[in-house]
Amino acid sequence: MLRIYALIFVIAIIGGIGYGAKYYYDTTQATIATLRENNVKLETAVQTAEASVETLKGDMAKLGELNNQLQVSLQKAEAYGHELRRKLSDLDLVVEALKNSKSLEGKMNGATAKLWREFMGDTGGNGDRALPEWLLPVPSGTGDKSSNEGGEGSNTSGGETKTTPAK
Repeated sequence: MLRIYALIFVIAIIGGIGYGAKYYYDTTQATIATLRENNVKLETAVQTAEASVETLKGDMAKLGELNNQLQVSLQKAEAYGHELRRKLSDLDLVVEALKNSKSLEGKMNGATAKLWREFMGDTGGNGDRALPEWLLPVPSGTGDKSSNEGGEGSNTSGGETKTTPAK
């Protein structure tokens, strides 16, 4: 009988070792499968990150070039501003206005109309839109009347000043 108990005990130990080995194998295979899935996800994430880095590098190069172009444009605009300031400091507008006010008014309106069209073009509008009413040329034959068609504001004596809202 002792042999039967010993045999049952040995079979139980071998069965326990076999069951333990099977459990270890199954859990190891499940872990390996999970790790494979995670590895695929990580590889995809790395590829996406590398693509993003390449895109950012390209964008940075484009931004650098655009920044250089803006810097050049800024320098040109500043040079033009300095040139305009120099020209204005050389002009004596009071004397010219007293000598030939109609010519000065035409020059000023023409320059303002040109700037207006350039502003419209630069801000997405088309440059051939109609000019605002205040920039339209003065009809000929008005004599010494003010260019303001309503007649308001023609008093230049320095008394009461009336303003109209901008359109």
